[in-house]
Amino acid sequence: MKVLDGHVAKIPQFADLIVHEDDNLIVINKPPFLASLDEREGGEMSVLRLAKRYHADAQVCHRLDKETSGLLLIAKNPETYRLVSIEFERRRVAKIYHAVIEGTHQFEDLLVDLPILNLGNKNVTIDRANGKRAETYFKSLRYFKHYTLVECRPVTGRMHQIRIHLATQHAAIVGDTLYRGKPVYLSQIKKRGFTIGKGQEEQPIMKRFALHAHQLDFSIDGKDYHFEAPYPKDFATLLRHLEKFDD
Repeated sequence: MKVLDGHVAKIPQFADLIVHEDDNLIVINKPPFLASLDEREGGEMSVLRLAKRYHADAQVCHRLDKETSGLLLIAKNPETYRLVSIEFERRRVAKIYHAVIEGTHQFEDLLVDLPILNLGNKNVTIDRANGKRAETYFKSLRYFKHYTLVECRPVTGRMHQIRIHLATQHAAIVGDTLYRGKPVYLSQIKKRGFTIGKGQEEQPIMKRFALHAHQLDFSIDGKDYHFEAPYPKDFATLLRHLEKFDD
């Protein structure tokens, strides 16, 4: 067992994460609290390190934030990594994320195209003068009384792009404290019959921000790939509670 960001987590077996593997590619459903790349020398386990133990030439083709769960693409050889990199650079990899956001928002293919400036040290800001192009489409999937499940389709791939673009719409992702998102507690939505043991502190339903990389579509050498990743347990639990108590 290992502590990741204050959460006790078991380092997963890489093979258990795989949703697809062929001679050139591996696609995994990344669990939350596992970094995509090594964060520091000799630090916590990462997808890259697990992948290289599984296949020596493995290279992670893109990144997910540490708390974000979902689909991650890994190349098994340098040529495939080069081909996938070209597809990403040409914006031909279609990525769909699902997020639970604060408030009821009717997004019908809303385009947010606010430029993002990377300030370093994992900090970004909206900067119309100096930021780089950043475009995300948002579509509401399910409405609750106080929250909304949304589909997020980033065209570009800037750091924290979905998170900061949603925050600009006064629709911060649940639990995303960096962008003023608040966690959901059962006592908030279940007004009656909620009790907690004496001396115990209530924990949020989901102990991270509610963002999941749900779908990935791309083509290499004329072959089309389509993948979908089911919600992890914490994301599914949050939705189940909202459906029951906030519908």
